[in-house]
Amino acid sequence: MNYCEGILEAHRHLLRRYPEVFVIGQGLWSPWYVGNSMKDLDKEFGVDRVMDTPVSEDATTAIAGGASLCGYRPIVVHPRVDFLVLAMNSVVNQLAKWSHMLGGQASPRVTIRGIVNRGGEQGAQHSQALHSWFCHVPGLRVVMPATARDARELFVASVLCDDPVIFLDDRWCYEHTDEVSEIQELDLQEQGPRVIRSGADLTLVGSSYSSLLCLDAAARLSERGIQTEVIDLRVVSPLKPEILVASVEKTGRLLAVDGSWASCGLAGEIIASVSEKLPMPAWKSRPRRITLPAAPAPTSAPLEKDYYPSAAAIADMAESMVETRKGRA
Repeated sequence: MNYCEGILEAHRHLLRRYPEVFVIGQGLWSPWYVGNSMKDLDKEFGVDRVMDTPVSEDATTAIAGGASLCGYRPIVVHPRVDFLVLAMNSVVNQLAKWSHMLGGQASPRVTIRGIVNRGGEQGAQHSQALHSWFCHVPGLRVVMPATARDARELFVASVLCDDPVIFLDDRWCYEHTDEVSEIQELDLQEQGPRVIRSGADLTLVGSSYSSLLCLDAAARLSERGIQTEVIDLRVVSPLKPEILVASVEKTGRLLAVDGSWASCGLAGEIIASVSEKLPMPAWKSRPRRITLPAAPAPTSAPLEKDYYPSAAAIADMAESMVETRKGRA
């Protein structure tokens, strides 16, 4: 099963088993908006449970928030995470705060699915990854799967969680395939980073598509005699650093890779969360990060190749970190 099919199966599982689940948003019946991740769900479950709406980001998100207080488990779909910005009042000032303000007596059980679209000359307003914004806000859980299995399992876990969840899927992951078995209903609160490749020379940490780039880079580094440990964050907020700390304690080196900007970003948080817990003698090289340049995305295809991180660039920086310690660079 590929990543896109995993999300489709997760929707189908939830809609079949949980009558309190419904989906609302724009373009839900159109592969142009959501790929095949919701193919024919409106025909299978009816338009009263898979509701395609006019362009109304804040309204659909606010409606879902109100429905959640009445016992429903809504899924709100924003086909481009860029336009989820239009719903920030509902997300940040309402959903993230209600449980705290009401003493835990009410839980906005809303899953907000935002799709990251990049490349293809889509330009600055259609290609952003804004996860660091959401990670900054207490009360929100932020999930970013990299694999087809996690796209399916973590989506189900997000919808069954009693907290508001921002679930971000990346179109660049859609063709990633996994061997899968029956769906397991996981407790989202128990999910966190996972080691997806073992190694002793350096730790690479990413999330979503960046994790796939890290795996590619690790394969390249293996050919150069460098054994890299790759950690996929999976849930980026709240961030659980224990596995990251244990890995860097072993390797002594950390390279954080993120498909967004460096300033106040996830890569910096990864480095800080490990640095705070490891003493200086544990480090063989100073931690490094690879992120987007501090500029909006270009619309030119040649410029896009330089703008987005690549597995080759990750491998080259990782190699320089290892070689510096050996005194050869």
